[in-house]
Amino acid sequence: MLRGWRNRGRRQADQIGAFPPVPADLGAPELGPDTGLYVGSTIAPSWQDRVAVGDYGDRASASIARYDDGILIDRTGASPIWIPEDAIVAVRTERGLAGKVMTADGVLVIRWTLPTGTEIDSGLRADDKTIYPAWVSHRRARAERPTDTAHSDGSADENGRTQ
Repeated sequence: MLRGWRNRGRRQADQIGAFPPVPADLGAPELGPDTGLYVGSTIAPSWQDRVAVGDYGDRASASIARYDDGILIDRTGASPIWIPEDAIVAVRTERGLAGKVMTADGVLVIRWTLPTGTEIDSGLRADDKTIYPAWVSHRRARAERPTDTAHSDGSADENGRTQ
């Protein structure tokens, strides 16, 4: 089993690449920190194709916090995972992830894009599942924010500048 896990990590190495580093100054969290179990990351859209590169496939106790620039999953005994704001595709709840199956909406899942362009899902089973709606709605609200580069009609020029 260990040999298979290591071979999977070697096969995924180019596709996954390096995870983004945690910024030195995060400021105050907008949401959280909330505690739970990091259940793993999978290559999207599969809920079972676990990431085996480095220690990113290892389950660990963790806390999750939302900052202005992204989301930090701070894992106990393992590398922290920094998810930059511009890499976040969606925040949702699922029944399971990375081979871990729970009741409906048992896992908070963040779909995001790695620097290599590969989309992955990272999941946390929170100690208090009542936090999930706040995380999902917070993401929805951030996604609906108007951008500085939009025209009043919602368009921008080819360089992202307003006219």
